[in-house]
Amino acid sequence: MTIQQAAPQAPRSIRLNPNDNVAIVVNSGGLPAGAVLENDLVLIDHVPQAHKVTLQDVPEGGEVVRYGEVIGYALKALPRGSWVNELLLELPTPPELASLPLATKVPADLPPLEGYTFEGYRNADGSVGTRNVLGISTSVHCVAGVVDHAVRIIKERLLPKYPNVDDVVGLNHLYGCGVAINAPEAVVPIRTLQNLAKNPNFGGEILVVGLGCEKLRPETLMPELPSDQAMKNIMSLQDEGFTGFQQMIDRILQMAEERLEQLNRRQRETVPASELVVGLQCGGSDAFSGVTANPALGHAADLIVRAGGTVMFSEVTEVRDAVHLLTPRCIDEETGRAMLREMKWYDDYLAQGRTDRSANPSPGNKKGGLSNIVEKALGSIAKSGNSKISQVLAPGERATKKGLIFAATPASDFVCGTQQLASGMTLQVFTTGRGTPYGLAAAPVIKVATRTDLAKRWHDLMDFDAGPVATGEATIEEVGQQLFELILDVASGRKKPWSDVWGIHNALAVFNPAPVT
Repeated sequence: MTIQQAAPQAPRSIRLNPNDNVAIVVNSGGLPAGAVLENDLVLIDHVPQAHKVTLQDVPEGGEVVRYGEVIGYALKALPRGSWVNELLLELPTPPELASLPLATKVPADLPPLEGYTFEGYRNADGSVGTRNVLGISTSVHCVAGVVDHAVRIIKERLLPKYPNVDDVVGLNHLYGCGVAINAPEAVVPIRTLQNLAKNPNFGGEILVVGLGCEKLRPETLMPELPSDQAMKNIMSLQDEGFTGFQQMIDRILQMAEERLEQLNRRQRETVPASELVVGLQCGGSDAFSGVTANPALGHAADLIVRAGGTVMFSEVTEVRDAVHLLTPRCIDEETGRAMLREMKWYDDYLAQGRTDRSANPSPGNKKGGLSNIVEKALGSIAKSGNSKISQVLAPGERATKKGLIFAATPASDFVCGTQQLASGMTLQVFTTGRGTPYGLAAAPVIKVATRTDLAKRWHDLMDFDAGPVATGEATIEEVGQQLFELILDVASGRKKPWSDVWGIHNALAVFNPAPVT
């Protein structure tokens, strides 16, 4: 990556790869026509911040190259110094899955990183949480209002009695009834709900509130328990023993308090960084995402893997157009084929909905300089760092290996967060260039700004500024190391992300590709 450095107000640009024929503008507010960049490059147009400028003449139909990869074909001739945006590019075809190399460039293991620890909650099954939370699962959305009412009372009356418990969270969702429960793809939402309840941050204490007539039987959420034991964790509103709403609430409170007493016995203890399970996500991305925040997060991800921990990256549509750079990194051909399986599954899923990958990116992404899904994907996969890919998960599956994992999810922030929780994520790092107040109640979310402009303007929403990479004030490795250390602090409860300070938490959004009846 070549960064032009100059005085603070002087024109600055970033070229990522020597083969690139475009660079992005660094300056806040962009640069006007006539501005002079390095190599006496004179801008023909006004170019907004983070948007691309041609470094050489590009003929009509010619390749536009960023990250050393073709991100599109010029729809008209673009002289040197032209602004390049989404209206001027033809989208390339995606990589042909059948021809991709598998496990041909598996990265060698980097030296182990020893001596790093955090303060976590160790569970009976050996997993470690970063929070101590009472989770109340629901088997159907019909009971969500009742659970929300009960959660408010638990927080007000019961939680103060149990100082070692961080929070109580209702695991509400839109699934459970009015659905084709036996459809093949119903396996996705069902296993997601089953694995959500197993998240290490909930400490193994299971409480399920159901209605009584739903298709998704509450005991289905606890398939590993014998039916008689499972029923001890279930409260059904249609139970004829209840007379009136207040009796229902009283029973939920009683069952909640029994579990709060157990959770209150949990104490943070020093554990090795190998117990981390960190989810990586980006949202409200811009063209700086693949320059600053995502590469720095990729370096932090490599450090976690070197420490023996687990890192999962996701978002199929934001991987699909760069998958040819990932399949060679899979630990073996079987893992590579699993990645191709998830790409193909999602291609078919989009086709059934009569749409394709061009539905991504969003208008905000384009305003932030991302012209199309190819450019977005190339920046998105920078989060994965340089480690080998040890496992591929279908949506809602739980991780069974350590190292770098691809956990297939939609790109939607809310759905991806929910699915990563089901896969066992206990802390998430979320990069953004446009800004978002996104947060999760079940796991801390560290939000990383791609630009210092955003970090300053949203000073009480952004947790970390990766902008110094763009200005040359810090290297990717330096910023990645700082982010790694912040992850350990947040996992230990020593620092609290802004979304938790304000209590800003998004609802769960379980991915349901099966029919709704």
